[in-house]
Amino acid sequence: MVKRHNAMALALLLALTGCSPQKPQPLQSKQAASGDWTLPTGEWFFLFITPSELPSEVLHARVIDTDGYLYTYNTLDSTSSDPNSVDRWPEYAHGYGGQFNKAKKPPQYIVFCWESYIDQQTYETSAVFGPDTWLRMKTPADHIGPTGRTVWYNRMVFGLSPGGKVNVWLSDVAGRPSLPVKPLKIRTRAGKDLTLCKNYVVPGGTFNVIPSTQDFIKGKTYPYGNWD
Repeated sequence: MVKRHNAMALALLLALTGCSPQKPQPLQSKQAASGDWTLPTGEWFFLFITPSELPSEVLHARVIDTDGYLYTYNTLDSTSSDPNSVDRWPEYAHGYGGQFNKAKKPPQYIVFCWESYIDQQTYETSAVFGPDTWLRMKTPADHIGPTGRTVWYNRMVFGLSPGGKVNVWLSDVAGRPSLPVKPLKIRTRAGKDLTLCKNYVVPGGTFNVIPSTQDFIKGKTYPYGNWD
């Protein structure tokens, strides 16, 4: 379920995530207001993946788009395990889903709460995006898809790995490497530093680690791969 609000409620969201603007206004409002950021595809998707056998789950997310609208996601597409991510992220980071995790304009800001079963920890990750990312999302690729269609970068993928490490990509068509995305700012909090995600800590701090994960990490050293 997605709720879309006119995000002059931005001040509340930023207060929850550790920022205190003097007056409520969309982040990077000058750049966001300087052009038309309407996407040719009409919407974009954000998806979450984890390394093979190192599961995590995203519980809640909020997005502020370039129009200054706040989206609140209480129901999310499932966080998917990438079978090709055994000891490092693959070139092709795609993710699965797109039923719930979507918005109309590119993101200025995202914050999401997620739990890592291997870390026995709840994390809060926030990221700020700028015009370079928005432009990439509304500019066609320099190649066409397998069916001859124009390729647009409207799928943003977040890779969640042990230690609260988060990578971001824009996925391409099958057979093409994903494009790394470098947010203007990205931060992951945990424990006493949680703000928004305090309400999403697993009750009692208990996590069930499945047998296949226990078998996978035997004899291996944490964080069980290179996730940079």
